[in-house]
Amino acid sequence: MFDTPLCGLLGIEAPVICAPFGPWDEVALAAAVCEAGGLGSLGTAARTVPELRQQWSRLRELTDRPFAINHTTRPFDEEAFQATLDARPAVISFHLAVPADLIARAHDAGVIWIQQVTDARQAGQALDARADVIVAQGGEAGGHGGDVSTMVLVPQVVDMAGGTPVVAAGGIADGRGVAAAFALGAQGVSMGTRFLASTEMNISQDWKQRIVGADAVDAVKALNSDRILPPYSRPGGFGVPRALRTEFVDTLRDHPERVDPEEAVPRLLAAIRRGRGDEYLPFTGQSAGLVHDVLPAGDILRGILRQAEAVLAALADGKPLPRR
Repeated sequence: MFDTPLCGLLGIEAPVICAPFGPWDEVALAAAVCEAGGLGSLGTAARTVPELRQQWSRLRELTDRPFAINHTTRPFDEEAFQATLDARPAVISFHLAVPADLIARAHDAGVIWIQQVTDARQAGQALDARADVIVAQGGEAGGHGGDVSTMVLVPQVVDMAGGTPVVAAGGIADGRGVAAAFALGAQGVSMGTRFLASTEMNISQDWKQRIVGADAVDAVKALNSDRILPPYSRPGGFGVPRALRTEFVDTLRDHPERVDPEEAVPRLLAAIRRGRGDEYLPFTGQSAGLVHDVLPAGDILRGILRQAEAVLAALADGKPLPRR
């Protein structure tokens, strides 16, 4: 039922992409998602090229299946990007701007390009630049995002995309969301928050349990976070992160002048390298309201697809929809 053209293009069995989590170590999670048939991802932010190469080597020891390496413009790291091209991953994913020149370089290297967009304007840029896959990310998502909801953005992008596969992201954490994405015309989904609350993700148990206990309204836009995050190094980058509320998030919103970047940034980076950072800026989407447990990533992926199949079958038969 879920063997879409997206699966054939990416060389995967399940139309599920695990979102990249910037600088956090997600090698074990990416491997588990790949082994379960989806597309695992690795971020590159705030890591040296030797550290990245070590991560890529570890992942290749754990799985021989395709995976994605993610880059952004916050900031864009040319050395890390060239190292990525040299490593020849199956896929490069990108967000926070549409870089036509980088897409061309990836294609010259034989690498598939997944471009995340947050509005129709960006989707048009991605299509003009010949991105292979477009992730239409609604504003419900965690991390950096825009303002347009998933329910509006996905069909907008599908109508523009022609034969380019569209993946839905933002607010999807169970099989009902997957079924809805297919109804909107998407060929797959990208999930972040649901996979943050997985056994394999290398973040603190406190963060995972906060996600499990959170309601959707607890995941808020982290206003004024530009004060402590790296600047955009290329034109067109924008987005406000969404995170669970903390004292730090509240201070940034209400009294940004009280946050000293020279003190806060090193403290945040040091915490991230320990697998923490949730004390300050725990990126999390509104789909936290649908996450009720911490499970192995393979169980998450398979359970969501089973539920999606059951939902679509119930709709076809005119029966009540199954719940979690």
